[in-house]
Order: sequence, then C-alpha cells, then structure tokens
Amino acid sequence: RRIKQQKMEATTLRKRPLSVKTAAGREGRTAAEAELGEPVSPSARLVEDFYIIVLMGASTPLNLPALRAGIEAQLARYPHFRSIQVTDRDGELRWLPTTVNVDNHLIRPTLDPAAVAANPDKAVEDYVASLSTLPMDRSQPLWEFHLFDFPTSEATSTAAIRVHHSLGDGMSLLTLLMACTRSAADPTRLPAMPPLPTRTGAIYQRPRPSAGVLAFLAWVWSFVVLAWHTVVDVVGFFATILFLKDPHTLFKRVNHAETQRKRIVHRRLSLDDVKFVKNAMKCTVNDVLIGVTYAALSRYHFRKSGETDTHKEIRVRSMLLVNLRPTTSLHACVDMIKSGKESHVEWGNELGFIILPFFIGMHSDPLDYVRKGKKVVDRKKSSLEVVFTHVAAEVIFKVFGLKVTFWSFISQC
Repeated sequence: RRIKQQKMEATTLRKRPLSVKTAAGREGRTAAEAELGEPVSPSARLVEDFYIIVLMGASTPLNLPALRAGIEAQLARYPHFRSIQVTDRDGELRWLPTTVNVDNHLIRPTLDPAAVAANPDKAVEDYVASLSTLPMDRSQPLWEFHLFDFPTSEATSTAAIRVHHSLGDGMSLLTLLMACTRSAADPTRLPAMPPLPTRTGAIYQRPRPSAGVLAFLAWVWSFVVLAWHTVVDVVGFFATILFLKDPHTLFKRVNHAETQRKRIVHRRLSLDDVKFVKNAMKCTVNDVLIGVTYAALSRYHFRKSGETDTHKEIRVRSMLLVNLRPTTSLHACVDMIKSGKESHVEWGNELGFIILPFFIGMHSDPLDYVRKGKKVVDRKKSSLEVVFTHVAAEVIFKVFGLKVTFWSFISQC
C-alpha cells in the first residue's frame, strides 16, 4: 500500500532506533568527500512522500534471531537497502552506501496491554495507521520491520514492513521478497516460480501467411485501434490535469493540501474463490479484483450517503500506478540472484499512470461488477497510456521540477 507521509501524531508509543552514523553525516549535508552512488531517479523523486506498507502474518511465534540472520544474509545486501539519500555538491540527491545495523530496523512497538488483550486486531490496525504520520529516519536506509509478537485472529505473530517507495516499485520489491524466501521442501533452494503468462492480445498474434489477407488486415487493424485508444487516453489525461473534474462523492478529497491520518482496513479473500470466479467468467484475477472493488465501493457509498436511488450509476476515477517491467522480469531477476548476479538486477521504480474509471452503482447480479471491471481493464490494455505518462512525468520533472510534476499527476487523485 502507498501511504502519504504526514505530520506526526504520536498516538502509540514505540521504541525508536538509534541513528546510523555514516561518512557523509546526516540528511541534507553535502557529501563532497564521499564516494556517491547513482542519482535518485526522477520516478523515485516523484514518490518521495509515499511509503509501501505490507502486513505479513506467521503461524508461529516470532523468532527474532532467525529473522535478524535472514535479513542480514539476504535483504541488507541489496543496493538501495544498504544506502541512504544524500545531497551532492550540485544539490542533486544520490544514493550513498552505508553500513547497515539490522537491529536499528527491527522495531518492537510498546502497545497498551489492555488494548492488545481487548482487541489485538484493532491494536495492530491502530498502530499501522499511526505509521502514516511518523517520518522515517533519513540517516539510515529507509526500511523498517515493526514486529508484533502476540496472536491476532489471522496469525500467531505479525510483521508490518514499511519501505520508502524510492527504494523500488512493487515488481522489484516482489522480486526481492521471492529471493529472500526458500522452498519448504528444500530450504537450500529458492521457491519454484509459476509458469510465464502468455500474451493473448491481437497485436501479439501475427498471422501466418497461409492465414490469408483478412487475417493480416485484422492484425494491422489492432494497431490502429491501439493508436486510437492511446490518443483518446492521452487527451483525457491532459483534460483531467487541466480542467476535467469528478463529481463530489465520499471518495473525493476536498483539500489536497490538508494532512490526514491514513488507515489500512483489509478484508480476507479466498484465492480459491477468486480463481473459481476467474475460471467461470473466463477473465483474469485482476478483472475479478477490480469487480470486487467496484462492489465494495458501491455498497460503501450507498450505505454511508443514505441515497435511495440505487439505479443511478456514478462514474469516478482513480489514478493507478502501473508497473512497466515486462512480465518476464520477475523470473529473469530471480535467475540472476540465483547465479549471484544481483548487482545486474534493475531495482528502483519503473512506473506509469493510468486513469481507471470506477462505476458506483448497485446490481442485482454480483457478477455484473466483474463484467464491467473486465470491460474497463480490457480497454486499458489496448492503449499505451501508461508508457506515455511515464515519459511525460520524467519530462515534466526535468523541465519544471519535482513540485510541479507531483501536483500535476496527483491533484486529481
């Protein structure tokens, strides 16, 4: 999850780690004498105010020595996880390698025993919500493990992992997570990877010469459709930045400059149920999850607003971050790590944006939400909007700077 950094509202006590001393000193100090690494990329600067927070539960009690040893052996050896951000002589942010003290990144919060005994799930949820208002210590690498060694309704022990978004996007962090795990059958080996997905779009299905002229024309027409959809989406993107607004609903922020506490609320889903719907509807897991989101937002809207006209459909939009790495990158990166070539893996952020419409309405058939979600996702797949927005963000950043880029793309969220 991505949570915007805000002002501190310390509602929960916790043990704060000591700062890590480095040759370059504290954040903001010019590192002229230090051997600096690569510059912080424009994509990483664009998500400067975002964290990724992941909750992971275990069926066993917390084993702190084993966790520390695993992090030292795996996680802390990757470049951005053992670097801090410093400013060079020209005022540019760069990655500076530093020595990692893993104990400084393992945080065991001090929670109210009465609150934990009364409702451990809410105690964890309240603490994770407080992370949205607590800044990270910039004098050390920007990642933390917050450990809860008490049972909840879903796990025996829980870890809240908070990572600054500049360290990487979802695909690179997923690659890192896979590389840090081991097969249950053979702890010396990495887990088996799922088979590579096959591309089924029309533009990937070039017909053979024996298929005839009509098949070839249909293939060429798919490129025309792709170009047309891209033009429409690009025009809509600029219109959204300049003047096009969504109707005011419960989901639209009134004041973007206002700092607000963020809360992660989750609900468990059975992956078997999701796959069952996927197979029945002949769609993808993402299509099903989009449909579930449509249904959840619709029910929430009508329940909280008190509107009685359930036949009315409201169209709102969300700006969605999309990974630009090819689907083969996860397999390729894990193979590199297996062979000891983790330095060749491209970490960081490779992201674009799409404007994803959400339709708020009540349907008598729950599968209508999935059908509508599939239609929207299929339409977005037939467009290069995400590539355009990625390039546009970097151009705007280089020409106008970080603040203009950030508000251009985020003001409509």
